[in-house]
Amino acid sequence: MPKALHFKGEKKVKKRRKVADPYDADDAQSKQLTTSAPAEAEHDDSWVTADAPSHVSGPVVIVLPTDTPSCLACDASGKVFASALENIVEGDVATAEPHDVRQVFVANRVAGTEQLSLKGHHGRYLSCNKHGILSATSTAISPEETFLLIPVPSNPSTFSLQTARDNFLSIASTSSPPSTTQIRGDAESITFNTTFRIRMQARFKPRPKASKEEKSSQKISKRELEDQIGRRLDDKEVKRLRRARVDGNFHETALDLKVKSSHDKYASM
Repeated sequence: MPKALHFKGEKKVKKRRKVADPYDADDAQSKQLTTSAPAEAEHDDSWVTADAPSHVSGPVVIVLPTDTPSCLACDASGKVFASALENIVEGDVATAEPHDVRQVFVANRVAGTEQLSLKGHHGRYLSCNKHGILSATSTAISPEETFLLIPVPSNPSTFSLQTARDNFLSIASTSSPPSTTQIRGDAESITFNTTFRIRMQARFKPRPKASKEEKSSQKISKRELEDQIGRRLDDKEVKRLRRARVDGNFHETALDLKVKSSHDKYASM
C-alpha cells in the first residue's frame, strides 16, 4: 500500500492512541456468549430423536417396536439381528442410547435422491434382497442398499423404512422356542410392526436458525444493562440479565433487580 505524500520540513503528526473502553470487554463477552453455543453444539455427542427424514444423518440407532426394547444391529459377518437396548431411562425407548458398536449404523444421503444408505460398524452396507432378507455384507451401494424414510402420521417422530422394491422393514417373533425377533424387508404396508424410532447424535441434527432480530436481542453490553437498571451491576447480575434475555423473562428479572436496588437504597439510609 503506497504511503501518504510528505513534504520536506513538514512536522509529523503523532496519532493519538485510542483509550480502551472498559465496556469493550463486556461487548466481547456478549459476543462470546452468542457464539459459544454453536461451537458446543458441534461437539455434542448426546443422543436425540430424529423428528423428520431430513434430520437423519451420521451415527444412528434404529429402535424396533418390540415389547422388550431392542434395536437393529449387525455383527462382523454381516448377520442382521435384534439387539437388546440397555441404555434407556425408565423403559422409555425415546431415551435410548447404544452400548454396543454393533447397534450403530452411519446414515448418509445417496447423492441426487431422498434415499439413505446405512453403513455398519464393520464398513459394510445394510442390504435387502428380493426375498426380503437383510444382510450387511455389501461393500458398495446399489438400489438394494438404499432405504427411504417415510414418517408415520399416527405416531410422531417415527418412520417406516421402505426398500427399493417398495416393501417395508418389519419385525416378527418366531413361534419356536427360544422366541426371537426376526427382521425382514418384505412387508407390503405400514403397520405397528414397521414403525421404527431413530435415535441420532445431537450434533448432526439440524438446528433452527435464529432470525436476525433474535440474534441482535441476545447481544447487549454491560453499559446498556446498567442504563436500563439505573445503577452499576456486578458480573453475576450481568450474567443473570443476559440469560434472562435468552430465556424470554428479561423484564421480570430486570424488575427484580430494580426493586432490590430501591430496597438496598433505603436500607442504607
